[in-house]
Amino acid sequence: MRDWQTLSHVKWICKYHIIFVTKYRHQTIYGELRRKIGGIIRDLCRQKGLDLLEGHAMKDHVHLCLSIPPKFSVSNTVGFLKGKSAIRVHRELLGTKKMSGLSFWAKGYCASTVGLDEEVIKKYIREQNKKH
Repeated sequence: MRDWQTLSHVKWICKYHIIFVTKYRHQTIYGELRRKIGGIIRDLCRQKGLDLLEGHAMKDHVHLCLSIPPKFSVSNTVGFLKGKSAIRVHRELLGTKKMSGLSFWAKGYCASTVGLDEEVIKKYIREQNKKH
């Protein structure tokens, strides 16, 4: 049986495969930055009350499998993750002092519902390096 979660008036399973890319698809996610981005995204998910089920950073994009409660919209959640992670990347990793007009991620994102193929999606995310 699936792992149903509950809020005060709802039982739910809402899992999404989300992909977002760096600005201009620059291949900037490698080495120390790649390790730190994972920690930043995990920390932001904990802060927002999201379950990060699987994640993988490639050189120019990030794959996430997230469990998002129905009280949050997918677009607001992705906006929060991209916005706050961009600020933290600039502040903590790139040493930028300026806080306005910072961008690290491109504007769009890709989202699909995981549905009943959760294990297939998790395996796809885990094996990204093998496909490229």
